[in-house]
Amino acid sequence: MKTNISAATIARTAALALALTNQLLSACGKPLLPIESQQLEQLLTSGITVAAALVSWWKNNSFTPEAIAADRYLSRLKQER
Repeated sequence: MKTNISAATIARTAALALALTNQLLSACGKPLLPIESQQLEQLLTSGITVAAALVSWWKNNSFTPEAIAADRYLSRLKQER
């Protein structure tokens, strides 16, 4: 049984990893975003991190073979209606 992680799951995970990395670097004084005002940069960085975290948390991110198989099963059940 071949199980593939969806592109959307990988994209959400990558966006969250990038946002968290940027947040940590910003907290250490080495932001990735080239913004002059430190307060504006902190607000933007925090906003991006919160948005990425909420999207990643809300969506179903199936990484394990069992979760991917369960997604397929659910999809088949929905199609049978």
